[in-house]
Amino acid sequence: MATEIQVTFDAHDPRALGLFWREVLDYAVDPPPGGEVGDPIETADAWLEFLTRVGVPAEKHNSAFAIIDPDGRGPRVFFQQVPEDKVVKNRVHLDVRAAPGLAGGERMAVLESACERLVALGATRQRRAEPDGAMSAGFIVMLDPEGNEFCLD
Repeated sequence: MATEIQVTFDAHDPRALGLFWREVLDYAVDPPPGGEVGDPIETADAWLEFLTRVGVPAEKHNSAFAIIDPDGRGPRVFFQQVPEDKVVKNRVHLDVRAAPGLAGGERMAVLESACERLVALGATRQRRAEPDGAMSAGFIVMLDPEGNEFCLD
């Protein structure tokens, strides 16, 4: 049996970055203990109520946030608050598989459409790599709202 993993992002604003990635991945907000997956904002707010109830100071309420695959296939994604800025390129990044099985112009059109949607959510487009007919089917390099690189693949 494979080992389960969690993907962790350092962030200035874990809740905001988590809600961005929830949209990108079509994930759900991980509910607090005893809670259920539901509307993302309501579930995120349920965390605030839970943290208040268990005595976590208000200034710590945005120190962590998590999203989960509602189908249970993908890894949990965890966002932890850190004080420092991101200063160099990621050595590991996510490839968001927006056009699996597609090729050529059809693939690139689907990637462009996905890119437009993510830019509207707060991502930044960096560059487009054209299909080369050999090693690359083409992709779009992007940044999330806190500057983490990822690719639309």
